Amino acid sequence: MGARSIWNHLYDMRIPESILVLIEKYQTGTITNDELQQLNEWYHTFDDREVELLTGKSEVQITTDIRERLMKTIQQEPVYSLHQSRRKWYLAAAAIILVFLTAAVYKLTTTDSRSDSSLSETSAGSIVTDLAPGGNKAILRLADGSAIILDSAADGTLSEQGNIKVEKLSNGLLAYTIGGKQLTANDAAFYNTISTPRGGQYQVTLSDGTKVWLNAASSIRFPVFFAGNERRVEITGEAYFEVAKNISKPFKVKTTASEIEVLGTHFNINAYEDEAAVKTTLLEGMVKVSVPGTGGKNTSRFLQPGQQSGISKEGTISVLNNADTEEALAWKNGRFQFKSADIKSILRQISRWYDVDVVYKGNVNLHFSGQLKRDEYVSKVFEKLALTGEVHFKIEGKKIIVSP
Repeated sequence: MGARSIWNHLYDMRIPESILVLIEKYQTGTITNDELQQLNEWYHTFDDREVELLTGKSEVQITTDIRERLMKTIQQEPVYSLHQSRRKWYLAAAAIILVFLTAAVYKLTTTDSRSDSSLSETSAGSIVTDLAPGGNKAILRLADGSAIILDSAADGTLSEQGNIKVEKLSNGLLAYTIGGKQLTANDAAFYNTISTPRGGQYQVTLSDGTKVWLNAASSIRFPVFFAGNERRVEITGEAYFEVAKNISKPFKVKTTASEIEVLGTHFNINAYEDEAAVKTTLLEGMVKVSVPGTGGKNTSRFLQPGQQSGISKEGTISVLNNADTEEALAWKNGRFQFKSADIKSILRQISRWYDVDVVYKGNVNLHFSGQLKRDEYVSKVFEKLALTGEVHFKIEGKKIIVSP
């Protein structure tokens, strides 16, 4: 939609005289800090209890929404009708309105080309520092207890355990490969653990060809070689698996609350201790999710592609049909994605990825839908979440202060 069309949509609107004065001062560069704050507060009177980060709306719909929201807020003050005699002020008002309000929609769905490493002040409040996003960081702990910091290790062979070679590839990934020698039962006795810190992620290819992606603050423990009649690993945190098919040797993943058994499939497990449930989301194949029961009997459910199981703290299993698989896999694909998610669950993700602690001052109860990029500085993320005007963020070192 062009500028002329937008003007036509807003032409018959009424703007408070005091706001028009501030808008004109803004355009002429004579507005004071106090007046700018007053103008910003007027903008924040718009009521958006839930910000749609992904609106899916056309510009016509957006402009209509803007107009309706403005009309609801214009009251109790002397106003000027925006006729031809006021056209100069009208154009100024419309320009500022669009700057403030369309930004609330578009800034959350478009890529910001700026690469600022710091943000001194935003509508979210005072941000005195900034934090870079996480990256490929992990520690490999070998069977003998020695540790290798993977993000600083050189490419090439890192270790040889029995007949298994551990290599860091040129793309930064870790691969376990079988050497030319005959494998023995001793090879299966070597257990390794890969752990990612907060602000880290990593990918590994196990000796059977299974690919594993670890999210921040996660770990996987596994044998360097899978002997016997099963392949068993243990995880904490969150991991995505693309399991190599082997009908004669099922693949089992153990968490603190459950066990997932597959033959060859793609699935994601979210097993963070600070989340309300352990969630397993299936993309391809079939899995069996089991939890320990009384008397040594397990309770199990089978998942089909597109389903998601949830295991509560009490050990009960529920299954969600038509799960949002894109949301479950967003972290692996470089995004935060959520649908009607409460702000605390969103900030738990941010806390892990940016390696920060979150402190709440006051009651903050908001829900958001949409997606944000994980490769942005944290100030960019907060700048977008703060467009409601109902939540403020302040960064103090490695701590985020959240207030209404």
